[in-house]
Amino acid sequence: MRPDLVLHNTLSRQRERFAPLDPGRVTMYACGPTVYNYAHIGNARPAVLFDLLARVLRRRFPAVVYARNITDVDDKINAAAAAEGVPIDVITARYAAAYHEDMAALGVAPPDVEPRATATIGPIIAMCERLIANGHAYAAEGHVLFSIESFAAYGRLSGRSMKEMIAGARVEVAPYKRHPGDFVLWKPSPPELPGWESPWGRGRPGWHIECSAMIETHLGRTIDIHAGGNDLVFPHHENEIAQSVCAHDGADLARVWVHNGFVTVEGRKMSKSLGNVHLVHDLRRQAPPEALRYLLLSAHYRQPLDWSAKALDQARRTLDGLYGVLRDLEDVPVAPDAAPVPADIEAALADDLNTPNALAALSAAANEARRAVDPGTRVRRKAELLAGAELLGLLRESPARWFGAAPDAGLDVTRIETLVAERQAAKQARDFARADAIRAELAALGVAVEDTPAGPRWRATG
Repeated sequence: MRPDLVLHNTLSRQRERFAPLDPGRVTMYACGPTVYNYAHIGNARPAVLFDLLARVLRRRFPAVVYARNITDVDDKINAAAAAEGVPIDVITARYAAAYHEDMAALGVAPPDVEPRATATIGPIIAMCERLIANGHAYAAEGHVLFSIESFAAYGRLSGRSMKEMIAGARVEVAPYKRHPGDFVLWKPSPPELPGWESPWGRGRPGWHIECSAMIETHLGRTIDIHAGGNDLVFPHHENEIAQSVCAHDGADLARVWVHNGFVTVEGRKMSKSLGNVHLVHDLRRQAPPEALRYLLLSAHYRQPLDWSAKALDQARRTLDGLYGVLRDLEDVPVAPDAAPVPADIEAALADDLNTPNALAALSAAANEARRAVDPGTRVRRKAELLAGAELLGLLRESPARWFGAAPDAGLDVTRIETLVAERQAAKQARDFARADAIRAELAALGVAVEDTPAGPRWRATG
């Protein structure tokens, strides 16, 4: 029997058995990218993790609606557009397409719904009007601001005091604010910036109201899971809760809040000033995208993940081993859905998405497959390995393509296999000089050979 899914809820600060409001329609929302530049590895982590969470949910419930938004109106987008002298939609189209390409390379499936802020202006204005009408927001000098003093539970998600929240948000001190912590729902736009007509004049939405309106429009008042990075707990998610709860007569915005930890780079915070911001766009040329995904899954989602060249190389080597097992079993036919996901992988992911344990269980499944001898066991073990890997979004390539032997790789596979066999024969004949010479010949062809208990394996090094 499949174990219960348990998730750590940031709101309650404890682990909880996940039980959706409607088991027939599970709803999840994750904050997506602001599209003004290429995605970096910190942006990729939540995309990969919450893709995995959606996969886990889909195994348990008949219908899952997963929404991940695109923020396509923002001051950073405005600045990028002004720097190039183009409309904002030129910038957003370019980087939204790049984001989709990068995430697809990492094995991230498209969400069921991908709302955009600019397509939600009507619902945003309507939510602002409701908040003004019920006394939770006010208009001032072309702005609409949320009154944090009107919501007694403000700060519950982050657990911060009012003083800490004001300091942490680096709030703008403005004469039109009733309280320094009041945050903007709508702001005026000068002629040179994007804007839409509203009851308060031409303007554009604040960041926080966008997500609340998109959730309401596409998922409903109360959703099952709201996900995002730790950096969004305050002020973004705190403000989302305040405006959504107050716009919906006290109804919760989300029942479970799931947040992932930061990505550091060799123990240091990732920042432009340190020059250590790693773009997925660039990393894809340095390593197989699947190795990037593996590394992003290697730490528990709630913990920090330290990115390094050494860790990335280790991820690739681990995948080399897994693909090596599949190459050794290429003659074993396996039908789709021939075996269930190994119980250890199922249990690890049900335990608050424990990916380190799930990856360890995947390696154990590979070892079982490697050791299998009789035909029936070989079929079953290979099927279990593939089922577990599919759930994790791994082992998506054929062994030949992974090791660089695809037809378009420019390698003479027949010659390589012949040389590998000749080298193995030379070793068995204890002609080690000949074996070393063949290894050198293979290296000149861009091929490395690894001796394993199951026999030699080779991979392209170019």
